[in-house]
Amino acid sequence: MPNRTIRVEQLTRVEGEGGVRLLVRDGRIERAELRIFEPPRLFEALLRGRELTEAPDITARICGICPVAYQMSAVHAVESALGIEVSGPVRALRRLLYCGEWIESHALHITLLHAPDFLGYASGIDMAREHPDAVRRGLALKQAGNDILALLGGREIHPVSVRVGGFYRVPRKRDLAPLAERLKWAREAALETVRWTSGFEFPACDRDYTFVALRHPAEYPFNEGRIASNQGLDIAPGEFEAHIDETQVRRSTALHAQLRAGGAYLTGPLARYSLNFERLSPIAQEAARAAGLTARCTNPFRSIVVRAVEVLYACDEALRIIAEYEEPEAPACEFEPRSGMGIAATEAPRGLLYHRYRIGADGTISEARIVPPTAQNQAAIEEDLRRFGTQFLRLPQEQLRQRCEQLVRNHDPCISCATHFLQLEVLER
Repeated sequence: MPNRTIRVEQLTRVEGEGGVRLLVRDGRIERAELRIFEPPRLFEALLRGRELTEAPDITARICGICPVAYQMSAVHAVESALGIEVSGPVRALRRLLYCGEWIESHALHITLLHAPDFLGYASGIDMAREHPDAVRRGLALKQAGNDILALLGGREIHPVSVRVGGFYRVPRKRDLAPLAERLKWAREAALETVRWTSGFEFPACDRDYTFVALRHPAEYPFNEGRIASNQGLDIAPGEFEAHIDETQVRRSTALHAQLRAGGAYLTGPLARYSLNFERLSPIAQEAARAAGLTARCTNPFRSIVVRAVEVLYACDEALRIIAEYEEPEAPACEFEPRSGMGIAATEAPRGLLYHRYRIGADGTISEARIVPPTAQNQAAIEEDLRRFGTQFLRLPQEQLRQRCEQLVRNHDPCISCATHFLQLEVLER
């Protein structure tokens, strides 16, 4: 097999602009590069000099698919600087809001971005012609998640109800009743989605990942917990920067993160699931086992099934929260600005999300740092391309291009906005 360079100039069905370059020598992939070339968006700079109360609304604009993760990470970080601890019904409502985001984000990825890879379609629109019921189910699931965001956040995209100390407004108990009825249907639809995705054909591509995710003593993690790994890491969010470094690489406008003690790691559904399986609800655990999963999943192609299990869990958890909800005495607690450092980590649909803010005595933000999941996963995705891509090199050109893209889409990278064009160039050497 001749030496060659394989280029995917722009990845389709991912959120943002990026490409892939593979260098092939002696029948194996010698180097794999995930190239992110989208211009920097400078949100950390935008936050400097702004009032601490503005951070949740500004960061919610970072992503239209997972605004809650950015918003909640920001509000938790600011609250940690102010010494605020939100508990009771308000804490439960924040967890419910996170359920909504997981449902809508995962449903979108499973149905429109990832399933076409397994069923041989160029897009979710093409797939809908022959699998209309599956696409309708996925879109209805996404709407169920959006309904939660609209009720609690004030609108489906870039919600505006979250504030430091709680919410600007909270729902009445009777407001949640119609939502519960829709979620009962959504839970059944999510269970059917687990069954549907488990029937796909999966290449044998297991890998010994270093998984990193939040771990909570009593809950499947959303917005609280310690940062843990399957290699012994167990730290508070405030210790993140003592154990994880970010570096700039020439080929990417996004930083690459790695563990100081062990290099590349993977965050996201596979990591969360493998580190927290026992904290899933019984219906989600049972569905996972029926789908052929064990308590640990190391095949990136099966991440679509894990996402479906997480949708099922989020629907079930949302129904539990609604059933137990009692209206709080106040939607938020009062506070006084003070100087300090605030740090938080939450679980975005695509993985661990870290925020750090330095706040002055007057309540203005003097420094901000945000480490998104995709920056943390880039090195692991490149290693997937290098390890697993080699076995696909003898495929015809079009199938090879599809496999290269699928290896990236397994991890649902959120670069920012979806692109719609791909060109693969193979240069013989």
